[in-house]
Amino acid sequence: MATSPLVGRSRRPGWRDLLVLLGVAGLAPAEVRERASRAIRLVGLVGFEEAHPRELSGGMKQRVGLARALSVDPEILFMDEPFSQVDALTAESLRAELLDIWVAKNRNPRSILLVSHDIKEVVYMADRVIVLSANPGRVRSVVENPLPRPRDYRSPEFLALVDRIHEIITGHELPDVPVSAPPPAPAVEPLPHASPAEIVGLLEYLDARGGAQELFRIAVDTNQEFGRVIAVTKAAEMLNFVDTPKRMVLLDVEGKRFVKAGPDQQKEIWREQLLKLPLFREILDLIRREPDQRIDRDLLLDIFVLGMPYEDPELMFDTMAAWARYGDLFAYDETAEKLWLQESAPLAAATGP
Repeated sequence: MATSPLVGRSRRPGWRDLLVLLGVAGLAPAEVRERASRAIRLVGLVGFEEAHPRELSGGMKQRVGLARALSVDPEILFMDEPFSQVDALTAESLRAELLDIWVAKNRNPRSILLVSHDIKEVVYMADRVIVLSANPGRVRSVVENPLPRPRDYRSPEFLALVDRIHEIITGHELPDVPVSAPPPAPAVEPLPHASPAEIVGLLEYLDARGGAQELFRIAVDTNQEFGRVIAVTKAAEMLNFVDTPKRMVLLDVEGKRFVKAGPDQQKEIWREQLLKLPLFREILDLIRREPDQRIDRDLLLDIFVLGMPYEDPELMFDTMAAWARYGDLFAYDETAEKLWLQESAPLAAATGP
């Protein structure tokens, strides 16, 4: 992917750098401006044409680089770790926007070659995955990705393909698992940092608008930073309250049931959804194993560090505790730093799948 001058030494606004780039290509002034305008619209930078490097976030700088590459109307777009320098939420947004640009008919780029070390990113983006070996570099395997779009990071088919590519990379192709063997435990996902009040607010917002709204429109209507809206939406999706086809956010069946329920029933529904998440089931299992049915906060922090090394363990704990309290699942004593099962949370309902 072409590197934006905003990431390097240039002190000129991005709009003018783009005009210079196209001017060097020998295009007529009218076409230069038309192409520059189109590229800026495509990457969502309208209104920032005169912004200087210091005024742009990391995600905006990546968008500038993408605009420079798209402005020359390439048939093939080459991208080397394009999302590695931005936070996870910004990277997810950029991936979705790039796919929207790519799937548009009668428009370049027709093909994108993406280099990445993130297996989930590869499975989400690519239709054909080429696994390379090192020293010497050669093609180890070519894996076709038949999953339909939009792809769900948590679907069994998605996770199975991630596991398959991981096995190819590590060089340890395993034999078929016997039928009698238990299925592998589901992966523990980090919780998006969003409060129950924010998640409930999103559900009520959607319900008031017929159950659907465009993601960018939500940010505008609620006067929130776009990354914050993505975090809250991801949290609601993790709880199976919403679905997110492309840039839309739709109330799912459980979300509709939640917003129509009374306060007590909402807590029950929330608790049911928590217990579908491996993280909460794992914590429940730890509590049950303790003689006094209580676990230390430090124990959970250690588990978070080992299982999710790129996440902030204290922030993860605070988010987990807030979600659990709202659903009357776990109680937490901040003085003793102990976590236990709420009396109102029936053990029979807490078994999970």
